[in-house]
Amino acid sequence: MISNIEFIRQSLELNLFFMRIAKEHSIFLEAAFTPMDYNLAAQADALKREFEALLSQTIALSDGIINCEVNSSGEIVTNNTLSAEMTTQYLSGIPINTNLTIAELSLGCGTYPCNISMLTSQVFDLNQRAIVSTTKLARFKENLLQNVLSCRIFTSNYPLLIDHILREARFYLNMLMKLQNRASVDITKDIIEQEIFWNRIMAEHSKFIRGLLDPTEDELINTANNFAKEFDELTAQAILLNEQIGLLPKVTRESLESTIDVRNFKKTGTEGLINCKIKSIAYPLLGDHVVREANHYIRLLKSYSCIVK
Repeated sequence: MISNIEFIRQSLELNLFFMRIAKEHSIFLEAAFTPMDYNLAAQADALKREFEALLSQTIALSDGIINCEVNSSGEIVTNNTLSAEMTTQYLSGIPINTNLTIAELSLGCGTYPCNISMLTSQVFDLNQRAIVSTTKLARFKENLLQNVLSCRIFTSNYPLLIDHILREARFYLNMLMKLQNRASVDITKDIIEQEIFWNRIMAEHSKFIRGLLDPTEDELINTANNFAKEFDELTAQAILLNEQIGLLPKVTRESLESTIDVRNFKKTGTEGLINCKIKSIAYPLLGDHVVREANHYIRLLKSYSCIVK
């Protein structure tokens, strides 16, 4: 059973990462609806505002407390997040609360909280509200996917992308539940689950990038396609770890190397979108979004490398 201080830190770090991811999922969903489905766009916007409110509360509780390694990892915000948000807001017309990003860019870290008992209670309550909101978002995504697959709704988002962000919402929920229950963690099992999940996510990011680039961007399309194949193979290898645990150090090492490479590719692409140097139908915020997910996975893999040597 984890201590109160670890419960506080792990919860706040998880929420800082996934609440932003969730609010941006809502933005990407809203931006892809047609005028006919204005009611669904309004629901997505309401979910965005709900997660912005939760994220604001999380930032207030987190300042000075989270681990400095997490704070500097680039998974909460990057140097491009603010520019990506402002450009995406301009291009889409969807309001984005950039004050949250400004606050996160100045977050402190590494200090010991004064009133652990009170903060534990506040964080437990925050997690409960995050569970409620994420469950609501997951249901919205699930219903949308069913309607898209049965041709009752059109959206410019790929069905795979909707399924992809639904799996991320469920993954977030599962981690919140574990924290709330102070569940004991089987470290090896957790590493395997994380590597299966995130290698698949990295593969799908590469496929989305490939499909959102203009057909004339041959070199970028080929690079994205190669990353997709690479991470499909790494996903298959991670699945094999359930039966061949001796391969864990090799899979972790190769996953880390490939994720650093794809993160750098995504970062260059995001800057290209912000500066209008790449032809694509992707918003810059989507580029920064997938960079942050890669940064999160890189931090996890680096921590696993110390365990599985």
